[in-house]
Amino acid sequence: MPSHAGTPVIEISGLTRVYKRRRTPVHALKGVSLTVGQGERFGIVGESGSGKSTLLRLLCGLDRPTSGSIRFEGQEIVGRSNLRFLREKLQIVFQDPMSSLDPRMRVRDIVAEPLVALGLPVGGRVAELLDEVGLPASAAERYPHQFSGGQRQRIAIARALAPRPSVLVADEPVSALDVSVRGQILNLLADLVDAHGLTLVFVSHDLSVVRHVCESVTVMHDGEIVESGPVDSVWAAPQHPYTQTLLQAVPTLEGLL
Repeated sequence: MPSHAGTPVIEISGLTRVYKRRRTPVHALKGVSLTVGQGERFGIVGESGSGKSTLLRLLCGLDRPTSGSIRFEGQEIVGRSNLRFLREKLQIVFQDPMSSLDPRMRVRDIVAEPLVALGLPVGGRVAELLDEVGLPASAAERYPHQFSGGQRQRIAIARALAPRPSVLVADEPVSALDVSVRGQILNLLADLVDAHGLTLVFVSHDLSVVRHVCESVTVMHDGEIVESGPVDSVWAAPQHPYTQTLLQAVPTLEGLL
């Protein structure tokens, strides 16, 4: 897919994160720098322990770096106590929809939750969003356990879109789903990103999944970026041995999409 990235939305520079575990420092991130442009579909790939989850937490303001800078739409977020503007403009779809949805809440309240939290009007937004993600209006009155894994992830996507964010972060959004529905959710995400003109940051351990929805990719290993570029180029001719290993190890989704 052609690149259409515009003005930088996310600018990360020299980001480090060191944790102290039993007096031994663990360097989760080691000077990571990257830029995500407006409207870009940006993939971050790496296995467990690569640093991608730590990077995601820092980007979303859920943790603070040891050093470095994170700018969102030109505003520095590191060290800020008030991140309301970030909560409105950046929303997350988590890996496991069953864990991320409150089982005691009806779907209508789950989808409306970020609007209520931010003091934004709900109106007919819930019905509109359920329709966008391919669920019937009657789903609003039901509970998460009454849906399949794929349907629960559709609910999670609807919730993330509720406050009309400009950036959607997807954290391993299909890894907890049956193989038979992964392609459906990936296609839904791609369609919604296009329809709403969103910037997508897509995190996965599977380069074949990222290839389906992203136009550019950054490969992380041991807290560092080891390779970056257009996803088709990285897929066709990976330069770093770690990227080559990832390509050899992961199954392909080609037959499912």
